[in-house]
Amino acid sequence: MAMNLSSLVMLGLLLAVSLARAGEGTKAFRAGACAVDVMPKKWPVLVSGGFLEGKANGPAGTLHARCLVLDDGTTRVAFAVVDTLMMTREFCDEAKELASKATGIPTTHILISAVHTHSAPSVMGALGTGVQEDYVPVLRDGIVQGIEQAAKNLAPARVGWTVADARPWTNCRRWILRPDRIGTDPFGQRNIRAMMHPGYQSPNHVGPAGPIDPDLTLLAVQSPDGRPIAVLANFSMHYFGAAAVSSDYFGIFCAKLAALLGAEKLEPPFVAMMSQGTAGDLHWMDYSQPRKNINIQQYAEAVAKVAAEAYKIIEYRDSATIGVCEKRLRLARRTPDEKRLAWAKEIIAQMKGPVPKSQREVYAKEAIYLHEEPARELKLQAIRVGDLGITAIPCEVFGITGLKLKAQSPLLPTMNIELANGAEGYIPPPEQHTLGGYTTWPARTAGLEVQAEPKIVETVLQCLEEASGKPRRKLAVTNGPYAEGILASKPLAYWRMEEMVGPTAADAAGHCPATYEDCIAFYLEGPQSPAFSGDGRINRCPHFAGGRLKTAAKGLGSAYTIEFWFWNGLPSDAREVTGYLFSRGADGDRDARGDHLGIGGKTNAPGKLIFFNGNAAKELLAGTTDIPLRTWHHVALVRDGKRVTVYLDGKQEVSGEAAVTLPDGCETIFLGGRCDNIANLAGKLDEVVVYPRALPADQIAKHFAAAGTLR
Repeated sequence: MAMNLSSLVMLGLLLAVSLARAGEGTKAFRAGACAVDVMPKKWPVLVSGGFLEGKANGPAGTLHARCLVLDDGTTRVAFAVVDTLMMTREFCDEAKELASKATGIPTTHILISAVHTHSAPSVMGALGTGVQEDYVPVLRDGIVQGIEQAAKNLAPARVGWTVADARPWTNCRRWILRPDRIGTDPFGQRNIRAMMHPGYQSPNHVGPAGPIDPDLTLLAVQSPDGRPIAVLANFSMHYFGAAAVSSDYFGIFCAKLAALLGAEKLEPPFVAMMSQGTAGDLHWMDYSQPRKNINIQQYAEAVAKVAAEAYKIIEYRDSATIGVCEKRLRLARRTPDEKRLAWAKEIIAQMKGPVPKSQREVYAKEAIYLHEEPARELKLQAIRVGDLGITAIPCEVFGITGLKLKAQSPLLPTMNIELANGAEGYIPPPEQHTLGGYTTWPARTAGLEVQAEPKIVETVLQCLEEASGKPRRKLAVTNGPYAEGILASKPLAYWRMEEMVGPTAADAAGHCPATYEDCIAFYLEGPQSPAFSGDGRINRCPHFAGGRLKTAAKGLGSAYTIEFWFWNGLPSDAREVTGYLFSRGADGDRDARGDHLGIGGKTNAPGKLIFFNGNAAKELLAGTTDIPLRTWHHVALVRDGKRVTVYLDGKQEVSGEAAVTLPDGCETIFLGGRCDNIANLAGKLDEVVVYPRALPADQIAKHFAAAGTLR
C-alpha cells in the first residue's frame, strides 16, 4: 500500500523515538542548575508593565535568571526562567548564541522565558515605556552565566514530573460587559465588549470571557541519593502585583518551595523555578466573589504548598530520553490603514516630548511601530523529557489556548511556557477579537494577525509530534448518563456545545451542525453534574455576548420540542426584553414572525419566561417564576399546533394558545437571540436538544431529573 510523504516522515520519527527509548537505562541522565542575581547595577531604572512609563530607584525584592540543564547522554537542553517582564526575540537569540558558544548546547535546544513580573527593569519597549539600555547587557550576561554554570554543574540525576490542581489560585481576569455597558477604545470605536479587571462583583459585567488552566506542573531532578537539584514549575497566573524592582510572587514562590522541601542550604544550591503558563487572561483575583484579604507572601506560600505536596508523590526515573523540535512561523501584524496612520501622525505631532502621557498617545506611537514592521517571525519550540512535554510560545497566551494544546498534545502531561524565546504580544483566539479590549488593540503588545492563535496552536502541535514521534490526540467530548439518555430519545439534533473553537457546533445526533455567529466566547463552565460529561470532567458551554447559534432544522414542522439549559447574566431592568433564548423564524424578518422564547424585561414579565410569536399576532405568554441571575435552569418549549407549553426545571411554567406565524417552509432556528437580532442573550446556553415532535410532560420531567443535583 502506498504511503504519502507525511506518513513516511511520521513513521521515521516513531522509529527514531522507539530506538531512543529502547536505549533508556543504558545512558546516564544528568542535571545541573544555577541561579544568577540579575539586579541592576545602576539606578534609577525604567519599569515596564503599565500603559505609561514607570521608574524605580532601588530594589524591593530579588531578580534572578534561574537555569537548568538536562542531558540524557545524547541530547542536552537548557532552560532559563528570567525575572523580567518580556524579552525580544533578538535579545533571546543573542543570549542563546553566547550560551551556545560557552556550552556547546545548540541554540535550538535552549529555552529562555520571562516570568512576566511587572516590577522589573525594561529590556523591551512596550506601550509607553522604552528600554533601560544599560541594563540590557546585565540581564543578557546573567542568563548566559546561569546556563554556563548550570552546564558545569551537570551531575548524575534522576528525573520525574507530576501535575497538581491549583484551581483556587488562578481565575479569568477578562470579563464580558453587559450589552448596555459597551465601552469605547482609544481609537474612538464603541466596541469594548470584554475587558480585564472588572472589579469585584461588578454590576457592569456579566461573567468571565474564558476558562482557566488550573494545572501546576512540576519537572523535578534529584541526585541518585535523593538530594533535590532543581524544580521547574509551571502555572498560569499573570502576576500578583509588587513594588519595583522585584520578581513579584515568582521569586518568593521559589524561596518558599526551597524551604518547604528543606533545600535552602544545599551545595550545590537547590534551584526552584516558576515559569509562566498560559496566563494572558488569567489572574489570582476571583472577581465573582468579594475581595480576598491576602498579600503576596501568603499567596506565594499557598501555591508553594500545593507544589510541595505534589513533589512528595513524584516517581523518579534513572533515565529519560530528550527530544527537541523548533519551528519558525512568520505572521503578519494588524497594521494601521491610511486613516489610522493619519490619526497617529497627527497625535504624535502634538506630543510634548517623546514619552507618551496618555493612552491615545501610546497607541498612536504603536501604530507607527506596526506600520514600520508589518510582520514578525516567531520561534516555536517543543521539548520532550521522557513522556513530559514542554512547549515554548513567544506570546501572552489565553488560558483556552493552553487547554487546546494540552488536550491534543501527544505527551501527558504537557506544560506550556509563554513569553518564551521572544515576546510578540497577546494572541487572543479569533472569536475574542470581536469582544475587543486592550488585548486586541493593535500594538507591539497585541499586534499579530487575527488568525495568529490557531496558526501558533497548529505549529506547536506539529513540534510536539516531532519531538515525541507520536501523533496528536483528537479532541473528544464524553457523554455522561444525561447525554446518553438524550441520545437514546432519538432527537433531531443535540448540540453538546463543548467546542473550543468555532464556527461550527457539532450535532451529537449527527443531523444538524450549527454555526456560531460573532460575539461568542467558548469553553466556559456549563451546569456542573457528572450526568453531563461524566465523572471528573468539567461540562463546558459557550457564553453568548451578542452572538447567536444558527442552523436549519430540516423536517421540523408545527409540532416540535426544544429543550436546553440556560444561565442569564443580565438584570431584568436593563432593557425592554432581558434576552431571547430561542427563536424560530426567517433570518432578519423585521416582523419577527415565528416562535420566540426569552426572559422578560422592563416591558413585560421582568425576570420571567416569555413566549412571543411575532408582531403580526402580538400574542405573548408569560410565566410567573422569577429566574435568579447567574443560575442554571432547564427549559423546554413544546409547540403542538397552536398549543404552546413551556416547562421550567421540569415543571409547567407557561401554557396557552398562540397562532403559528412562521413563514412557510422556514426551518431556521437561532439559539441565544431572535431571528431579527433583537435583545440577544447575555449569558450561557448548554445541552440544546430539538425533537420533531411534542414531548409529553413526564418525559421532560425525566430529562430534568436525570441531571441530578447541580454543584
